[in-house]
Amino acid sequence: MRMTSKGQVTIPLKLRKRYGLRPESEVVFEACEDGVMIRPADSPSDRLRRWLESVRGVATAGRGTSEIMRMTRGED
Repeated sequence: MRMTSKGQVTIPLKLRKRYGLRPESEVVFEACEDGVMIRPADSPSDRLRRWLESVRGVATAGRGTSEIMRMTRGED
């Protein structure tokens, strides 16, 4: 594989199919011990899932669901 003067390379069709890379796909270049790794970038749903996992349990107020529901409904 040869890189153009603009730094562009063509990812072989076999690899594009294998990793689901389509035109306009985002990829990530990562430096590795043996060279450079190209991998598909995380999808928006992957980023959302990671964010949700990171905030799970953060909003603990020490109240139960029933008590919170009463408060939001104005049943104090």
